[in-house]
Amino acid sequence: MGCSVLALSSVVSTLGGLVFGYELAIISGALLQLQPEFHLSCFQQEAVVSALLIGAFLASLIGGFLIDRHGRRNSILFSNLLVLSGSLLLVVSGSVLALVGGRIVVGFAMSISSMSCCIFVSEMVSPKRRGLLVTLYEAGITVGILAAYAMNYVLSEAREGWKCMFGLAIAPALVQLVSILFLPSRSVSSGKETCEFQGQTGLIQLTSVTEEEDDAVKRKRASQQYSVLALFQSKDNMRTRTIIGLGLVLFQQFTGQPNVLFYASTIFQSVGFEGDTSAVLASVGLGVVKVIATLVSMICTDKVGRRGLLLAGCVVMTACLFVIGLLGEHALLDSKKPCGADVPFTNGTLLVQNPPGQTFIPLNISGSDGHGRFAHEGADLGSSHVSPLYTTSETPGILTVQEPLPSKTSSHAIVNWIILISMMAFVSAYSVGFGPMTWLVLSEIFPAGLRGRAFAFTNCFNWAANVLITFTFLNLIDALGLPWTFLLYGINGVAAVVFIYFMLPETKGKSLEEIDRDLSVKRLHSNNSWCATLSCRRVFSAGYQRVHISSLEVQ
Repeated sequence: MGCSVLALSSVVSTLGGLVFGYELAIISGALLQLQPEFHLSCFQQEAVVSALLIGAFLASLIGGFLIDRHGRRNSILFSNLLVLSGSLLLVVSGSVLALVGGRIVVGFAMSISSMSCCIFVSEMVSPKRRGLLVTLYEAGITVGILAAYAMNYVLSEAREGWKCMFGLAIAPALVQLVSILFLPSRSVSSGKETCEFQGQTGLIQLTSVTEEEDDAVKRKRASQQYSVLALFQSKDNMRTRTIIGLGLVLFQQFTGQPNVLFYASTIFQSVGFEGDTSAVLASVGLGVVKVIATLVSMICTDKVGRRGLLLAGCVVMTACLFVIGLLGEHALLDSKKPCGADVPFTNGTLLVQNPPGQTFIPLNISGSDGHGRFAHEGADLGSSHVSPLYTTSETPGILTVQEPLPSKTSSHAIVNWIILISMMAFVSAYSVGFGPMTWLVLSEIFPAGLRGRAFAFTNCFNWAANVLITFTFLNLIDALGLPWTFLLYGINGVAAVVFIYFMLPETKGKSLEEIDRDLSVKRLHSNNSWCATLSCRRVFSAGYQRVHISSLEVQ
């Protein structure tokens, strides 16, 4: 029975992540087809991309109460039904409004699923395997991202291929729905903490049965009743735990990772991968790298520890962001503006670096070739030398003449490939650090009676930050340029490294009860304070005192 439950739990965790990753990344290639078919403006593109995140944000507001009241398994089932409904709506969409609505439904489901799967698995396994099985969720995300990029490539030239892209999410959601029905229920009620073990099969038999039963009894007896307001109180050091959770999810987003994921094909177009197919194919390479990095993370999670992987991953991410930002000044970037003109030939998705060669001159327009290209009076509209012009909104009749880009040299090609390699290193570092470790730490640092609501509360800020970063990306590129945008993300990365170094505890090898007990102890304000131990190797361990008091054990 133990092996079968372990296998099913692994399947449920992986499939939950797979659907999550697929829905996140599929928009990267689908957007290239949706833009010309629905004539999407820059704002509409950002709305379609961000709708998923808005739905996830809304779910995070109520997801914690749903999970704590109705149980983890029932919440996963509910999310599966929503994925099926949202995917069907996307497939039959005939308007921008329907696309946005379908994406909101799917995003709502993803948020519920992400919280439920991580908590469900973390509570069912022993400390020795908890890191591995929770990291399986992130592995599923990376496989889903790779599958999405692969489908983007396969269907990039297909007529209405975007419908197939959205519809393929139905298959893994159905498999997860069936699989979860065979797992034991394990719910925690917000009113009275209860654990439904159904003959003690709710815990995966990774250790002896006696140890499992003992762990289950301790967890059930030691649980307390918390209100959501406890997150902001000093009792049991809950406020510090909340700060740790919020810091992780906010820095996870403010380092710019969502935009690398959502706009991967668009970014690759901007750095010289011409055409939809080649840009999407480069994105597939990103997906492969993410999968490999996540497999490495799975192996190292319970050996290296959460804190070490987060620090290493964040340092590499920050370095890559600075490399992309600094080299971006010398890259041969596409010069079309994503938001500067509502003309079809801009494709509305291309990132820009406005070259200094732009001039503004008054022109008498004699005609247009119907594709957003204008010419001087008497010019041959069929000529290939006609330059695309952009009408400025500030002064009617004044047109921006975009001079042709200089021919690509070997140095430009080298710079663009370095940027590609840096992006691959960036997503690898994310898949080792922030990707799996954030969810794992969040599922560990809060007590059982509050875990669902605490996870949802921090997740709420996660999705809100994600919406902010994603919805402003094209406009930020338009205003600052690609290099400065990545440099800004790099500065946030430096702040993230400092936060992790000074704030994050190591939870490797500890049971959930041990973690809760250790974090409940007040921080010491003596010679062992952080300010007095900046040069000490174990900065955080000096900030918390681990105690074992017999009175804490339930008799």
